[in-house]
Amino acid sequence: MNRDRIKGSVTRTGGKIKQAGGDMTGDSKLQNEGKMDQAKGKLQNAVGSVKDALKK
Repeated sequence: MNRDRIKGSVTRTGGKIKQAGGDMTGDSKLQNEGKMDQAKGKLQNAVGSVKDALKK
């Protein structure tokens, strides 16, 4: 597991927290930021997976 996968997981988790906060407060901007962070984290994780596969 490399740094990209770890950062991706952290970013994705932060996005879920932001989205949940936006859901609770009705803040659509915060909800959208959370969704974007989740997508960014998923992409980072995918890049990390590719890097891991290339090392093998």
